[in-house]
Formats: sequence, structure tokens, C-alpha cells
Amino acid sequence: MEKSIAEMIGERKIIAIVRGLPPEQLMKLVNALYEGGISLIEVTFAQNAPQTWQDTAAGIRRIGEEFADRVIPGAGTVLREEQLQMAAEAGAKYIISPGMDEAIIRRTKELGLVSIPGAFTATEIVRAYHAGADFVKVFPADSVGPAYIKALKAPLPHIPLMAVGGVDEKNIGDFLKAGAAGVGVGGCLVRKDLIARERWSDIAALAREYVSAAE
Repeated sequence: MEKSIAEMIGERKIIAIVRGLPPEQLMKLVNALYEGGISLIEVTFAQNAPQTWQDTAAGIRRIGEEFADRVIPGAGTVLREEQLQMAAEAGAKYIISPGMDEAIIRRTKELGLVSIPGAFTATEIVRAYHAGADFVKVFPADSVGPAYIKALKAPLPHIPLMAVGGVDEKNIGDFLKAGAAGVGVGGCLVRKDLIARERWSDIAALAREYVSAAE
């Protein structure tokens, strides 16, 4: 039986968060991450630059076209239904937001996509899950650490949580052991200095560290 996208996210655990890269760099980065064992890529919308939203959607589409089933693209920082629609049409398989908007969650599920809204308190997390979220992104996770995930999982063992914010190769294992179903990783993995120098092999090596630490 074919696995669902949610099941594959739960198995692969690490979502790489990518912001504002031109197409050629984006493809090289995705290839490096894939070589390192990371195959979930979140391409984010810049809220203060609507002129870039079409480029974001184009990046999602290109990942789907060039990597087919090897890499699963998603859209991040989705705050508007317009962005959600653009992402869905581009082939995004999951929709991630920094906050919890029940209308976005409902529309995501209507489109047959995986919903990963952001929340912080137990009340917000429960509301997001009841609205239809597949995972709830605990953000910013680094402000409270793995102990907070563990505390949340005690009364809420049925809600899959994603730790996002400040997750690196040193603490990823701690977040997962605390009960996180997965993590989202941005600048600690998708390092601007390595991208600027096109050190793709270094990014692949760093990705392997994350994958190893998550096992």
C-alpha cells in the first residue's frame, strides 16, 4: 500500500527550510540536501515581498519536476489563501505556517494537502489539531527547548508535534527523544555562507550529520 505524504514526513523527520534563493541556486541546494539524505524541502513565501510569490511557487514546481518522487516539496510561511492556492497549483504537498489560522487549515485539507500550522501553547496546539492539522509546528522551539516538547506530549500524546526554530545538529536528537515527530531546520543547515560560496558538498555533509543525529 502506498504511503501517504503525512506518513513519509513522519518517517523522514527533517524538513529543510529554504528562503529567497534564485532558481539555479535552489536546485543546487536541493540536490546537495538530497545527497545528504534530506528530501523534505519547504520553500517559504516572503510576506513583505508579494512580487516574489510567483517565484516561490515556481521554485516549488521546479523541485517537483526535477526531483519527481525523490524530494517532497512544501510551502512555508503561508498566511494567505492566495499563497495556499499558488502553492497547491505548483505541486506543494504540505503547507506550513508560523501561526494557526483555522481557515488556512481547513482549505489545506480541502485541497488534499498536509497541514502543518504553527502554535505554541497547549490551547493553540489543541485548537490547530481539532481544526484538522496533521502536525502542529511548535515555534519557536529553541526558546523553550526539548523539555517543553516532553511536557506537551504528556497530556497530548496523540498530537504529532514538529519542533521548529533553533534546531541544529547538536540538539535535534534531544527534540526527537522528547517526543517531536519531526523538525524544521533553517539557517543552521541551509547556511548562507556556504550557499554564497557554493560549498554544496559541505551542505551535503552537514545534512548527513542531521540525518545521523536523528536516527
